[in-house]
Amino acid sequence: MTGGAGYIGAHVVKSLLENDFKVVVVDDLSTGLERKIPEQAIFEKQNISDTKKLAEIMKKHNVTGVVHLAAKKAVGESMTNPSLYYQENIGGIISLLEAMNQANVKKIVYSSSAAVYGDPVEEKVHENSQTHPQSPYGETKLVGEWLLKADEKARDIEWIALRYFNVVGAALPELGDTGVNNLVPMIFRALDNKQRPQVFGDKYSTTDGSCIRDYIHVSDLAHAHVLAAQKLITEKYCGIINVGTGQGFSVKQVMNTVSKVIGKDVNFEISQPRPGDPAQTVADVKKAASDLKWQATNDLESMVTSAWQAWQKMPPANN
Repeated sequence: MTGGAGYIGAHVVKSLLENDFKVVVVDDLSTGLERKIPEQAIFEKQNISDTKKLAEIMKKHNVTGVVHLAAKKAVGESMTNPSLYYQENIGGIISLLEAMNQANVKKIVYSSSAAVYGDPVEEKVHENSQTHPQSPYGETKLVGEWLLKADEKARDIEWIALRYFNVVGAALPELGDTGVNNLVPMIFRALDNKQRPQVFGDKYSTTDGSCIRDYIHVSDLAHAHVLAAQKLITEKYCGIINVGTGQGFSVKQVMNTVSKVIGKDVNFEISQPRPGDPAQTVADVKKAASDLKWQATNDLESMVTSAWQAWQKMPPANN
């Protein structure tokens, strides 16, 4: 799998190994941490832009399927540096698909995103909802899906694109989220630095004015990857599947949940809205239930609790 040294990737590797998959991790460690890769996994330090070496790795280890997570993923950064996102995310999946073709690998689980929906009109978005991404990041994820559909026709690949919603929590302290752009670690980092956590805008057309998102525990998301990989092994399938809880929480509600978990008021403040942030994105998860036999098992408080426990025990160098 690509990106297996990252926050989500390391959880996916853990779940795959626990379900008897043999895992080869390809990661250039530009953002990932080698310490997160289990000893049971084979590690190849490699940037996925090198198609020839990627194909050689696949052939060397007799790879039969790919889980693709390696990508740039910060909405805000994509707004200020769009060419980087097109180069890394779209260039990356093009290189990967070409390497798969060279190595005769026909199955792929792809990390997509709810960012493809943009600012939806529905209360809950389903897989056939209109896609109007509001950021270059979301655009690159949508183009990735288009490329999978094209390769399905051209090269007879089988694929599942998992559209992630907002990922929170940790299965183990050492696998905690160190990201600088994800809401919960941003709150923890601000508190560590004696700063007030930021709510980016409170004039949205939502119940309390702040953005509403569907938060999903990283362990639940990792399990969805296992089920997707197993599905591609046992049956012919191509399609897009939302991975969320089907329940939305506002940023202010998340702040209040963090206050409850840590036992003190986080004392957030309102700052300017971020470009590219839709007002509300919540998943319709019926397809995940029907096609993957999957559903989320963790509520928001348990997600935040696991994230807080991991944050407190995380090696200081990575905070």
